[in-house]
Amino acid sequence: MRRTTRYQVEEANSLWQVYKTVSFLKVVKNFIVIQVARYTPVLSMKNWLYRTFLRMDVGDKAAVALMVMMDIMFPEKIKIGKNTVIGYNTTILAHEYLIKEYRLGEVIIGDNVMVGANTTILPGVEIGNDAIVSAGTLVHKDVPAGSFVGGNPMRIIKTKEEREKEEVDNLETK
Repeated sequence: MRRTTRYQVEEANSLWQVYKTVSFLKVVKNFIVIQVARYTPVLSMKNWLYRTFLRMDVGDKAAVALMVMMDIMFPEKIKIGKNTVIGYNTTILAHEYLIKEYRLGEVIIGDNVMVGANTTILPGVEIGNDAIVSAGTLVHKDVPAGSFVGGNPMRIIKTKEEREKEEVDNLETK
């Protein structure tokens, strides 16, 4: 189960009450920074923008591809580990606005993780170190360290142990 904090709302759906949960000016600032970062081809500049203006925890040598969409309302709840690659057009969410509630949760992406293009990562999940997430995956639960996952719904394709055995077998056949 994802680790999110739930907040009940009354009256209209929670998205109509969004500026009771997050400052309008914060959203405008985040929108501008995220849009600039989405089109910035210089990885070091992109990471600097995330760290400086969005208060994200971004590890050394993390590589966030073009068009990646960070959570616009709560980007500070996103952590990206060192030497991790986030593929083209991926969306990373730290919030969900629903009919009768909204939810917030940290997204923790470990070190040496590969996230394929067009992936969506939902709030409250952790992707373990050395994991691989296939392109187009909906990450709706934790990803074990070292595993290879993919699909919608996401499933484990290979465990860490299976990947390690495959690597050993490949070395032995060379």
